[in-house]
Amino acid sequence: MKFPQLICGLLVLLLLNGVAAQAQTKLPPRRPGGAVPARAKLAANGEGIKDGLTMQKGRIILTEFGVTNPLTADKQLLNGTTISTTGLVTAKDGTTTQINEGDHVSLSGRVTSRRAMIEADSIAKITSFDALHPGKRKKMEEERAKKEKAKLKREEEKIKAKEKAAKRKK
Repeated sequence: MKFPQLICGLLVLLLLNGVAAQAQTKLPPRRPGGAVPARAKLAANGEGIKDGLTMQKGRIILTEFGVTNPLTADKQLLNGTTISTTGLVTAKDGTTTQINEGDHVSLSGRVTSRRAMIEADSIAKITSFDALHPGKRKKMEEERAKKEKAKLKREEEKIKAKEKAAKRKK
């Protein structure tokens, strides 16, 4: 009978000893003005860049598999399109296009201008806003139209008041 109690007692002592040892270990206090421990930083901050070629600050930047480097030599894309280091895109059929700042060329050869990207983003934002707030954009447009109409009416009243004042002086 005493043998199982002895084993249970030893187990309890071992467990409590382990917990006590863990509770007593703590980090040493930091010295004021000491160096802050370095933290791991994300490789890319902000939005991710799509794979392809982009004109940035007058240079062609090539992004493949998430790795971005400046283009050092002409690059031939999957569909036979060639892009030079100056941003001249020559299609397989011989047509050429000069890309401008912010334009993007996918690795399959599709050229997308900065303006087209902005328009697509604007349309996406409008559709997501409409999905979240159905009918709100229409109400906002109606309120804007009312304010504009009231402003025109006030301007007309000012013009009429000036005309009346001019007639009175004559």
